[in-house]
Amino acid sequence: MSEQTKQSSLEQVQEQIQFDQDGLVPAIVQDAASKEVLMMAYMNRESLKRSIETGETWFWSRSRQEIWHKGGTSGNTQQIVSAHYDCDGDTLLFMVKPAGPACHTGENTCFYRGIASAAAVSNEVDTDTGQGRHRFAVLEELEQVIAEREKERPEGAYTTYLFDKGVDKILKKVGEETAETIIAAKNKDNAELRLEVSDLIYHLLVLLQERKLPLDDIMAELDRRHERPRRD
Repeated sequence: MSEQTKQSSLEQVQEQIQFDQDGLVPAIVQDAASKEVLMMAYMNRESLKRSIETGETWFWSRSRQEIWHKGGTSGNTQQIVSAHYDCDGDTLLFMVKPAGPACHTGENTCFYRGIASAAAVSNEVDTDTGQGRHRFAVLEELEQVIAEREKERPEGAYTTYLFDKGVDKILKKVGEETAETIIAAKNKDNAELRLEVSDLIYHLLVLLQERKLPLDDIMAELDRRHERPRRD
């Protein structure tokens, strides 16, 4: 483990954190599974201490001038998976497993309102050429949607049906889509193969979500394999 990724004690961390003149530091909260940014709030030394000791997020309310426990009233707690601070020590990052919506409005994230801009419009994907976003942006978006479906379980959604039925049903669908992919490839039907591979990837992402194995871990494993010395 490198120096940059070593764990530090609470006392060591608090010495490194650049609290502002009011004794506060911004804390970003991100869903550990979907990678969605859920909220930003402020912590002081005591709320940071309670967060680390209890394993759930605590913050400082600038309006009420008091410490508050996220979900203490609503039940929408945030179980801390990991905690980090940035290179300047002036921002905290918490990866969490949320028990419910992060926003007081009932939205999953506080960042649910978009801002339209000319730059954003010009960067939209051209549906004819596929240009404008990086190649695998749709996988990130699909992974996030699947994580949200598992959490919210909207009635009538196919993904909800899969999670309700459990891992055996998901595995059965993965097997079926694998077989259909093989058949399409053997038939040399690329149009059908495109559809079947898309179905297979979707069901694999559902399986990864059910097992709480992030797609990032798969990409990291592929990256490690790519870096190994070639034997041919």
